[in-house]
Parts: sequence; C-alpha cells; structure tokens
Amino acid sequence: MSNPIIWWELATHDQEKSVKFFEKVFGWEFRFDENAGFYKMKNGNFTLQGGGIFTLRRAKLPFLALYIQVDDIHEKVKAIQENGGFIVDPPAELAPGEWLCLFNEPSGVTFAMMQTT
Repeated sequence: MSNPIIWWELATHDQEKSVKFFEKVFGWEFRFDENAGFYKMKNGNFTLQGGGIFTLRRAKLPFLALYIQVDDIHEKVKAIQENGGFIVDPPAELAPGEWLCLFNEPSGVTFAMMQTT
C-alpha cells in the first residue's frame, strides 16, 4: 500500500483512564515514555511504529490522529488543497529530513502526514 498509516495518537482528557480501558478490553500493552510524556503502545519494542495515548494540550475535544507516510510532503500539500482539503499546520521540519504536516480532509477530519528521508 502506498502512503501507509505509520502512527496513531489518541488525545484524551485522561490518558491513564484510556490506557486502562484498552488494556482491559483488548489486552493491548502500553508503557509510559518519560521523555515523550505519553503512553506508547507496544509494537515490537515500543518504538515509534504503532501508536500512543496522551493528554490533551491545545485541543479542547478528544481526537484520534492518523499519521500517513508520504514521499513528498510538499507535493501532497498541493494535492490536498486542490482536492478540497485544508492545511492546519504547514510542513515543519522536526529533525533533519523529518517533516510533519497536519491537514483536514474535505469534511473536516484532521490527519497528519510525515516525510522521512
């Protein structure tokens, strides 16, 4: 599959409560990452591949964000705008060769896309 989902985040008002819910209901494993400040879901060795649960910081309502891997983030920004989407946060370089951009698809649902080289 081209442009796969590579990460997900659940933003909630109470990350501990959400973690306990998913652990009890689905048997998922999480570990709190002190450096990141949120719970990472076990996916092999708790690396960034997988997902995590964190407490809301800026947003007021809980949300689920899916991160899509892209080859050319600037090309995708243009395609999003040409097809009725909206750029929430323009591409930003997080680290050398690692770019992140938040966007809304036409109905307003927020997604993120990442480019790594």
